[in-house]
Amino acid sequence: MDRRAFLSFLGLAAPLWPAATSDYETCLRKFALIEQDRLRPGSHVLLTQAEINAYARHEIASVAPEGVRSPRLNLGPGTATASALIDFGKLRRAEGKPPGLLMGYLLDGERPVTVTARIRSSDGTARVDVESVEISGVVIEGRMLDFLVNNYLLPDYPQAKIGQPFELGHRIERLEVQPAVVGVFIGH
Repeated sequence: MDRRAFLSFLGLAAPLWPAATSDYETCLRKFALIEQDRLRPGSHVLLTQAEINAYARHEIASVAPEGVRSPRLNLGPGTATASALIDFGKLRRAEGKPPGLLMGYLLDGERPVTVTARIRSSDGTARVDVESVEISGVVIEGRMLDFLVNNYLLPDYPQAKIGQPFELGHRIERLEVQPAVVGVFIGH
């Protein structure tokens, strides 16, 4: 599996997950089978929630900005929900964009954040649609969420594939996201 496609698939949640070393190694072996095109057509690989969490922690945590703590990931039927404690002031400073005095007052301090995304996949492509973001108990959905994604997330992270299809590569036909597991199905 192309790691860039997988990171896009995990989208907003990527820097927010815990890990376990043996799960990480298992996940790497599964990725290697996929990336080296060593699986026969019709094969499928199951990535557990624990393996995905371990991969995210080892591979992505090193590039995650300061200000993210206590990450968690949960998979559901066609959904991924990531949560963490986030200090938005620290995040802005780590990106080299320190907030002004007033904005610093509003952004500083850890807040519980939860992001829920729907993942759809078929015919060698996938699509990630953010359904909701909850910050300190305030749920953001619909038009307000679209506005924030289009005006704040995508300008800062233009490579993010939110709300648009992207190629999976390595003959991956589809991804099936279920509670605690992602099935990776290899096509012809």
